[in-house]
Amino acid sequence: MNFSEKDTNSNESSYMDDETINQLYPNIFLVKLFPEIIIKSHSARLSMIKTLNTNIRNVLKHFGVQCKIQSKWDKLMVKCDKHLELDKLIEIIQNIPGIHSFLEVKCSTFTDMDDIYRQTKNLYDGKLNGKTFCVRVKRKGNHEFTSIDVEKYVGGGLNQNVESNGVKLSNPDLQINIEIDQNQLFLVKANHPGLGGYPLSTQEDVLSLISGGFDSGVSSFKFIKRGCKVHYCFFNMGGRDHEIGVKQEAYYLWNKYGCSHRVKFYSVPFEPVIAEILENMNKHLMGVILKRMMMRVAARIAQNNKIGALVTGESVGQVSSQTITNLSVIDQVTETMILRPLIVTDKQDIIDDCRKIGTVEIAESMPEYCGVISQKPTTHAKLSDILEEEKKFNFDVIEQAIQNTICTDIKDIAKETSESVTEVTTVTSFSDNDIVIDIRSQEEIDDAPLNLSGIEILTIPFYKISTTFGDLDQSKNYLLYCKNGVMSKIQALYLKEQGYNNVNIFRVEN
Repeated sequence: MNFSEKDTNSNESSYMDDETINQLYPNIFLVKLFPEIIIKSHSARLSMIKTLNTNIRNVLKHFGVQCKIQSKWDKLMVKCDKHLELDKLIEIIQNIPGIHSFLEVKCSTFTDMDDIYRQTKNLYDGKLNGKTFCVRVKRKGNHEFTSIDVEKYVGGGLNQNVESNGVKLSNPDLQINIEIDQNQLFLVKANHPGLGGYPLSTQEDVLSLISGGFDSGVSSFKFIKRGCKVHYCFFNMGGRDHEIGVKQEAYYLWNKYGCSHRVKFYSVPFEPVIAEILENMNKHLMGVILKRMMMRVAARIAQNNKIGALVTGESVGQVSSQTITNLSVIDQVTETMILRPLIVTDKQDIIDDCRKIGTVEIAESMPEYCGVISQKPTTHAKLSDILEEEKKFNFDVIEQAIQNTICTDIKDIAKETSESVTEVTTVTSFSDNDIVIDIRSQEEIDDAPLNLSGIEILTIPFYKISTTFGDLDQSKNYLLYCKNGVMSKIQALYLKEQGYNNVNIFRVEN
């Protein structure tokens, strides 16, 4: 298909000439394909180009941009209206998987080399003052001239007729890029890097176990970039406010990098599972057992929705459950493939990647919830010990968690997450009507007792506070305490959400 032919996805183009189209769609880009697409077989390449064409349309439509797209064997020409500022439009295209780079161009037809020179002079006149320059030409089609002929003719004409510091073929101040395709002339205004990777949906779907932290956000992004539709599975251990924070990260990733396709967000109520582990499992094996329970549930969700693999942000040695031995024990709980793109990535590199993709501020505000249940965890769990321990587990809570899982279309999250998040106060002193509730596990309390004078202290483990708080004297004000303030904040937010306003967080002054 030549660029002069009509856009096959729109009948409107057949009623407008090129000049009219360029007036209505003045922002024109030549999109270059990710190199790995170019080396694919003929049929695979055509399929990926077609998918990228559709994805670009869907993304631009999502942001209210009208466009015309025409396909070639090695690139796409995208013409956009003026709905968005140019900088915003460029940013959107930069974040579409499958694009190696794209040229911002002025598009026209031409008659001969002199016509090419005059059009180039009109665009660059005044921009070469005090600068050295060179002309570089890429050409396709049958012409009476070569690319070097055009470079010499245009370069010589500009050198004679435009104020500049002359032609410099190596490291000039300004390189003038021209692309010629049959009778089409493209004068390049700017060259922008793309995201790379494969067009979204050209690879199989995956289910990312997302926590809202640094790791799971980066691992999700890597699979989006690789062309996979990434759905999200969240294990809720902290109430609605925790869930909103994680949904914000998932929505951000989708909206910025993957909005060409619809994906799902699965929220699993996991507090009953945590309670079962804390009450009945060996404290040294809790971390591994927790991850095995997560994989069980995620694998069921994936299988029920025809999703081929699970994705986690785990990295070797980062925490006790992520030793090679423990990861092997965790993997044996399911036949579903578990993919770990960060498995040998340093934490600082993960944080740096998180900053690059734009999720660092969300991740910094999300504490690591899984670590709160580990007590002197083993780094070399034996599968036989785990299986013996899991015999004590009431698997009805797993079935209930799966049945109570809520599936949300990710495009609907924007409205939900824009709602105000409950606020909770942290205090360091108390009054006569206050009661402190120590929500730590018994092992934590034994290791570091909370010694306060002049106030009553109750001990209620965090996994029981939501079900027992209503039985307390509601004329009193309750201050929740834990070592780092993580679980106390989670539980206070959850209780506030349930309508209890007589709860705050207590911190001991250093």
